[in-house]
Amino acid sequence: MSMSSHAGKTGDSDRKVPEGQSHSTKGGPDGRWSTRRIAIYALFVALTMVLSYVSIPFPLASFLKYDPSGIAVLVSGFAFGPAAATIVSILGFIPHFFSNPFGALINILVALALSLPSSLIYKRMRTMKGAVIGILVGAVAALVTAILCNVVITPLYAHMTFKQVLAMIVPVLLPFNLMKFAINGIVTFLIYKPISVLVNR
Repeated sequence: MSMSSHAGKTGDSDRKVPEGQSHSTKGGPDGRWSTRRIAIYALFVALTMVLSYVSIPFPLASFLKYDPSGIAVLVSGFAFGPAAATIVSILGFIPHFFSNPFGALINILVALALSLPSSLIYKRMRTMKGAVIGILVGAVAALVTAILCNVVITPLYAHMTFKQVLAMIVPVLLPFNLMKFAINGIVTFLIYKPISVLVNR
């Protein structure tokens, strides 16, 4: 169950981001990754790991805990593309496999559903509009994935029946995940640009 710099720049809403700003970590002509690129990805993986251990109980159900790791995953995808989003989404939750493998699996699947559509859409559009669309599409995909994972996987380890999990969808799981992805999306939209510029410098 475990689940801006944009302010005041509305005139840039349809202006494309220079390629060098968001992908200066590309490898050389032979396609190999540079040491800098690996180091930046490792930084986001470590940040995701740390944030995944932040635990804020959800008021309607204390066993549901919010953590801001999804923000780090989204920012990595926006700043460096779908490959970074995939790597960070998977490696960032590896430590949880030792204590809660089913919960870790849910977290990875939800992180991938959130970050991959978002980063793919933003990579194609590279505008503020693209960022908003990407975040919204990713949030919907992650919401569906989270509900399905809870219904299918949670009964395997949380001492709850399938019917009990189904009964929690509308009053508990849906509002919890809506809150979670709303926070992740809003914070990401506000900070991804300055963070990507800072990292590239």
